[in-house]
Amino acid sequence: MSDVTSAAHQPLLRSPAHDRHVALGAKFAPFGGWEMPLEYAGGGVLKEHAAVREAVGVFDVSHLGKARIAGPGAAAFVNACLTNDLDRIKPGKAQYTLCCDNLTGGVVDDIIAYLFAEDHVFLIPNAANTAEVVRRFTAAAPAGVTVTNEHPDHAVFAVQGPKSAELLAALGLPTEHDYMSFELATLAVGDEPVELTVCRTGYTGEHGYELVVPAARAAEVWDALFGTPIEARACGLAARDTLRTEMGYPLHGQDLSPEISPVEGRAGWAVGWNKPAFWGRDVLLAEKDSGSVRTLRGLVANDRGIPRPHMSVYVGDDIVGEITSGTFSPTRKVGIALALIDTAAGLVDGDTVEVDIRGRRSSMTLTRPPFVTPSVR
Repeated sequence: MSDVTSAAHQPLLRSPAHDRHVALGAKFAPFGGWEMPLEYAGGGVLKEHAAVREAVGVFDVSHLGKARIAGPGAAAFVNACLTNDLDRIKPGKAQYTLCCDNLTGGVVDDIIAYLFAEDHVFLIPNAANTAEVVRRFTAAAPAGVTVTNEHPDHAVFAVQGPKSAELLAALGLPTEHDYMSFELATLAVGDEPVELTVCRTGYTGEHGYELVVPAARAAEVWDALFGTPIEARACGLAARDTLRTEMGYPLHGQDLSPEISPVEGRAGWAVGWNKPAFWGRDVLLAEKDSGSVRTLRGLVANDRGIPRPHMSVYVGDDIVGEITSGTFSPTRKVGIALALIDTAAGLVDGDTVEVDIRGRRSSMTLTRPPFVTPSVR
């Protein structure tokens, strides 16, 4: 999950912990309509990336959206709209799911849905897409079901890495719950405790948690995360991108989009194909049955080439695809990428292709992600 850069004419929003990032010497960048930390002084992407893979890093991802759907039958309503099957999970669990366009099947957004109860679902969409997701749910909501955009009301901090549980335990927060589950908790900080949600989710491939925190108390919680004996490093969105790309996690707006369906983006695992209803069901079932004309594949460089989005993928003189996400892998010390590859090319994992990097061909091998060994569970 993530966002596309905001339109230049829109004023940028700021995290409620913005001052803390300034004090840490953060370099900021526009992202999804927000001014967010890209990396921090004294660290940089490589050190921040390593901290998450080896110890623990803390990200401010308050730009992520927040929306609440409540009322009789709220969960059933959400389940009839989003692709994944909420009936597969119980209250207290979270689920990765997709909001697709009903006519085209393209991905309007990818979302984490927190199932609180049959009448209460909390959604975390991507920042740039929150208003559109809320608009679609509001237009479709039955009588008695309310859809509330709570984007400004909450901050979200991601605590990721092998020592993430140790850090949260030092603060008295729950850590033993299962992957993709959440617990309500209380953090003793400041003049009065802070009530927050601790979810066993993340976007890095490491053991980790995401904390949904009242915006008014966000700065206090941020300080507390750096006030334990467990040394944590503040990490920006640049490291978040290299970490998620190593895992092959899609970025909305690049690897999934209104023009890239779940079938093309290899996100069919997040679709409840046997459900009687969800937005885009008919067109996606038809695409699944007929086969997509392009498929998201992984690439690993065989030389020093670093692939970037929109670069062309070749077999001989034929263009067979386009890079959607590409970067240098700090863990593997090579270039890695996700690319939409034409299925007609008949390529399989292990085949070699070439990527045009500023007029020079770079050799790369098709490889099924993840590019590193995951430890999320």
